[in-house]
Amino acid sequence: MLERIRIFSGNSNINLAQKICKNLGVPLGKANVATFSDGETRVEINENVRGMDVFIIQSTCPPVNNNCMELLIMIDAMKRASADRITAVIPYYGYARQDRKVAPRAPITAKLIADLITTAGANRVLSIDLHAGQIQGFFNIPVDNLFATPVLLDYMRTKFMENTVIVSPDTGGVERARAIGKRLDANLAIIDKRREGPNESEVMNIIGDVKGKRVIILDDMIDTAGTVVNAATGLEKEGAKEVSVCCTHAVLSGPAIERIEKSSIKELIVTDTIPLHDGATKCKRIKILSVAGLLSEAVRRIYYNDSVSSLFV
Repeated sequence: MLERIRIFSGNSNINLAQKICKNLGVPLGKANVATFSDGETRVEINENVRGMDVFIIQSTCPPVNNNCMELLIMIDAMKRASADRITAVIPYYGYARQDRKVAPRAPITAKLIADLITTAGANRVLSIDLHAGQIQGFFNIPVDNLFATPVLLDYMRTKFMENTVIVSPDTGGVERARAIGKRLDANLAIIDKRREGPNESEVMNIIGDVKGKRVIILDDMIDTAGTVVNAATGLEKEGAKEVSVCCTHAVLSGPAIERIEKSSIKELIVTDTIPLHDGATKCKRIKILSVAGLLSEAVRRIYYNDSVSSLFV
């Protein structure tokens, strides 16, 4: 039934690509994605894609620039090989934090990456939990921005159905936290924070009652973990019984794991949009959930030109 579909992967998240292929019952496409001796990305597509519906699975996670170039070059290779349609499946969309000018002479890198992907030849983009919803408008091609909510909810319902408060670590995440809280029948709290610089934050005030409650901090991504660790400390000072953290994209760079290990965070729930590095996989507090089922269903619907809207929950 999926005779015209071809799924390929760069080096960023091969395990996720293999899971998606297994769910769909199709083999992972044959491609050699490597580097020349000087570091340039080298791509060889080792099977026919002429007239095929091609999906390229590649998170633009660390090493970000290498993975971005792999994606762009793979798209170009598919276009020149006469693929019928090319969908860039980007579970984690990097450079998304710079989505507007926040200072004079600042770049808007989320738009720049969108332009590069479009110019390379992608016909469609499929992603999960974009850092800012307006990034969809940076593309002149269709963009499906899925939410990891169904995957996270299935797990949270098994552990956090009583005496729970969902906490948004900033005002920008209130809509996401409210949606989760409504489905768990949990109350909502908001952290008012001030950011002094990149990867730096300070808890200023907590809006809502968390005393004696089981608290879940909900965010779209965790980078250096400074925000969530400070938030957990502030929530405990306000009387929270226990603090867990739930996020879609586990970047976990720099001192993130060390901070989490030293903190009072009971559990960190993440998805596999980004493969965890060795240090993170050894952390016993981290629970990994897979978005392979969500992505494979979206790929199947795109291939058959079915509606993807019901996945936006």
